[in-house]
Amino acid sequence: MNISNCTLQFFLVFFSLLVIGCDSVTNIKKSNNIVKDGMVFIEGGKFMMGGDNDEARSDEFPKHSVEVSSFWMDESEVTNAQFKKFVDETGYVTTAERKINWDEIKSVLPPGTPKPNDTLLEPASLVFKEIETKNLDNYSKWWSLVRNANWRQPFGPDSDIIGKDDYPVVHVSWEDAVAYCDWSGKRLPTEAEFEYASRGGKLNNIYSWGNEKIDEVEYKANSWNGNFPSTNTVLDKFYYSSPVKSFSPNGYGLFDIGGNVWEWCSDWYHSEYYSMLPKKGSLNPQGPKTSYDPMEPYSEKKVIRGGSFLCNDSYCSGYRNAARMKTTPDSSSLHTGFRTVYSD
Repeated sequence: MNISNCTLQFFLVFFSLLVIGCDSVTNIKKSNNIVKDGMVFIEGGKFMMGGDNDEARSDEFPKHSVEVSSFWMDESEVTNAQFKKFVDETGYVTTAERKINWDEIKSVLPPGTPKPNDTLLEPASLVFKEIETKNLDNYSKWWSLVRNANWRQPFGPDSDIIGKDDYPVVHVSWEDAVAYCDWSGKRLPTEAEFEYASRGGKLNNIYSWGNEKIDEVEYKANSWNGNFPSTNTVLDKFYYSSPVKSFSPNGYGLFDIGGNVWEWCSDWYHSEYYSMLPKKGSLNPQGPKTSYDPMEPYSEKKVIRGGSFLCNDSYCSGYRNAARMKTTPDSSSLHTGFRTVYSD
């Protein structure tokens, strides 16, 4: 199934429903911030994974003990320049650049969903649009499925990434990210590794920078400033994504581990996964064997972490250390990218 399958699925599910009626760490050793080839060494340890405050959602509980082994992680998200090198050397075509296969996508849609017009099966990806709305549950109000929007053309055919080599690559699916990892000899972080890295060695903190609100004293990450999704005051200086390393790093020397763009993890998403783990704790958990999202039970989803430039405390504080989000592995959008990890 290709990238556009999921983005189309999003709209098909939504419209078919109409027809049918965002720290606790223990025994952790602080990283020495050793940096090599753009990666930071993170010494392993134990920590308490899961929700820290009242903003935590049900899938962030119960809080539980996890131990991760040492690993290396990219200082920042994979950039346009890095992804272009991968594409130039391999000829890889992202899923957002491929036509949708209806026979594949219909198997994960509600039974009886009619085949859409062929024009909706053309290569496309999700692009954000600012809009006045009070219904924050209706995602289709601020997302548009734009034909030929992809990593080269983030907003569609009339856009490009000239002069944006150091911006995070977006419109990449989980499948695209894995292909990049295979080429680079690295891998995607597990959800546990990502949260451990995000916490930066700090105890009981909500955010990667501490417990201060994102806009207290100074802006600590690229997020939505103002009323979402109608008005962005751009007080953090960026309307959409920002060049990597535009904000201060966390305690491990990781940039944009909160905010800027969502980042793919290797794990399948399951809303009850934390309840499935051993009560005595777990070592290097790899995620559940199957996926389940009660909001969209027909769709298998992968975990994304870290929040994005669209996150706002009034709507989505996805830049919290424990915040979990999910989407199907072939989906792509304007605010989703990734970073890689490596371990011996």
